[in-house]
Amino acid sequence: MTSANPFISFSEVTDGRGKKEHKQTFDELYGEPENFLEIEVKNPITHGSKSSNMYTDYEIVCRTNIPAFKKKFSKVRRRYSDFYSFRSILENETSRVVIPKLPDKSIFSYSNRFSPEFIEERRHGLEHFITVVASHPLLQTGSRSMICFIQDDVWDKTRFISA
Repeated sequence: MTSANPFISFSEVTDGRGKKEHKQTFDELYGEPENFLEIEVKNPITHGSKSSNMYTDYEIVCRTNIPAFKKKFSKVRRRYSDFYSFRSILENETSRVVIPKLPDKSIFSYSNRFSPEFIEERRHGLEHFITVVASHPLLQTGSRSMICFIQDDVWDKTRFISA
């Protein structure tokens, strides 16, 4: 049995019978992976000026080459309430997947939910939620709502609620 020499290049490696093995191309080594999915939740913006009319929305940025997705790149904005309705729709769509929890609502005063610390904590929790959901193979192929939520400019939850 021959041992591999770590000091020879890939193109010099033989298969043990004297034949050289396939030499990887630049694209194989450094190109785009076969299937990749990157999702970020970022850039929270708080809208409104009076406490009763204020809300924060978050930008969802998606980069992928997974065929189930409609676009290779997308940016949409969603509110916490949109994530909440989306999670409920996912639970109704499938019983085969455990849908992760969303970050908790603010249990403190109403004004605290607009503090930078709370908004950042929520942003982080929403990013974790959407990354786990979008990465699940059964949801990628079996959810009618997932790709719409991540990529459609307008989130219309009524399209997915059964009467």
